[in-house]
Amino acid sequence: MRKHKGALYATVFFFVIRVVIDFVIVPIYFKKFIDLISNDGPNHALLSNQIMNLVFIIIGLTLVVTITARLRGFAQQKFIVNTTRDLRDYVFQKIEQNSQTFFSNTFAGSLVTKSRRFVNSFESMFEVFVFNFTQVLVVLIGVFVVLIGQSKLISAILFGLVFVYLTVVFLLIRQKSKFDMLEAEQDSKISGRLADVFSNILAVKFFSARKQEIGSFGEYTKEGARRANDSWRYGNIIDVIQSVFSFIIHGTILYVVVRLWLNNDISTGTVVLVETYVTLILSKLWDLSNSMVRFMKGVSDMKEVIDIFEIVPDILDPKKPEKLKVKEGRIVFDQVGFKYAMGFKLLQDFNLEINPGERVGIVGHSGAGKSTLTKVILRFNDISEGAITIDGQDIRNLKQDDLRSVISYVPQEPLLFHRPIRENINYGKPNATYEEIVEVAKKAHAHEFIERLPKGYDTLVGERGVKLSGGERQRVAIARAMLKDAPILILDEATSSLDSISESYIQEAFSELMKGKTTLVIAHRLSTVQRMDRIIVLDKGKIVEEGTHKELLALNGSYADLWNHQTGGFLE
Repeated sequence: MRKHKGALYATVFFFVIRVVIDFVIVPIYFKKFIDLISNDGPNHALLSNQIMNLVFIIIGLTLVVTITARLRGFAQQKFIVNTTRDLRDYVFQKIEQNSQTFFSNTFAGSLVTKSRRFVNSFESMFEVFVFNFTQVLVVLIGVFVVLIGQSKLISAILFGLVFVYLTVVFLLIRQKSKFDMLEAEQDSKISGRLADVFSNILAVKFFSARKQEIGSFGEYTKEGARRANDSWRYGNIIDVIQSVFSFIIHGTILYVVVRLWLNNDISTGTVVLVETYVTLILSKLWDLSNSMVRFMKGVSDMKEVIDIFEIVPDILDPKKPEKLKVKEGRIVFDQVGFKYAMGFKLLQDFNLEINPGERVGIVGHSGAGKSTLTKVILRFNDISEGAITIDGQDIRNLKQDDLRSVISYVPQEPLLFHRPIRENINYGKPNATYEEIVEVAKKAHAHEFIERLPKGYDTLVGERGVKLSGGERQRVAIARAMLKDAPILILDEATSSLDSISESYIQEAFSELMKGKTTLVIAHRLSTVQRMDRIIVLDKGKIVEEGTHKELLALNGSYADLWNHQTGGFLE
């Protein structure tokens, strides 16, 4: 908000001026008007002049109210638009900085809901602060100043009752906020469940699980309805208490005012003025209490995101990062140890050196540690012991973005955005020309199927690329890695979704792509690694064999056993 304090101060200033004139000053002139027209004095000409002067003053004040209201509108528009934009950017940056582990453990749909509620809650809370809290404060102060000059008794009674009213309602609303927080929490769970089902809708249909999912979702909404009912019920109780207070305040003040008028202690205009003020205050207090409910609900909605802000990412950039000096791509694992959060140790005293430009295949059964190697190199997870260096630089001394800028990574599951194919291919090199995009697409054997699409390279691929086949998605991902042209290339089952003919084409493209690059190829399909300079065989996080394809077959050990048990190119 401080970034846009000029617009903020203007919004509050114009609004306060408008409230003071409209709700405090104008009724004073109406009071004088009433006193004049109820005056039976003989000098009608003088009386007429005074009445017309009051009319012109009231018209002038009304014009000022109109002008300040419009000026407030322009200032508020500028403030809200710019502040909510900054908030959206801030939320995105704070959530995005979390590690892969955080996103693996959190529903994407739930994060989207929380983020949206965070920004919406700010808008709601700001409006409550300006148009309700500030308005009531200004009205109460203005009315108190005016009434204390008219009747100290009326002023004391009115503000004593208002103080009790606000204290009781505020305490009740604080209690209600607990119910609002529980309701918001369940709403996030419902959104997360919804996103989980929709993102896996094919599985639902494959297993005929429609009734099962409807029933399961119904349990979530049932709990949501129960929590919403608790919140609404408490809110209705607050409304009843407010109604009682409003009745007591209005009735008490009306009785006191009439008694004072009957005793000729106040004028007719003062009666009208007090009645106007009391009606105004009770109306604003009712709005205030409802607004306080909205405000506390906004606090509850925002708390979920603020809790995320306070999470310290488990993978952090160093406070004083080294300047990136990676050029050749020599990767060294030196006495590396790694264990998962649950305490399971996968790597211990792990040593491996990969020379610049060397092509290395990593094979082994599931759980052997193949994918773990890629995660620690990319710093999706941090090692617990030892060091990983690239060209002599410890990767923990580099910014994560700098580290990953020198690595092209193609995962087993292609990561595509619901954007045109062109944008998915040039994601690692946004300034790439159309000709460069087409060139890598041809090398990845993606150009042929892209040209057949209705809009070619401008075709939207759908969420996660669902409009494309598995092989097509993988070829787009491979083209993206080719275009990035980083000194280190990691292929994590990158050809697993391709048919044999496409794979043979891709292998040719990879052979060209790998020239001069340090390459790690993770594979279950051993045909993928036959041409590697060296093959590493892992078992339970340890290197059990290494050598070329022919050398390892000649050893007749673990690799030969894996090779002999393949069917159709995959491990049994």
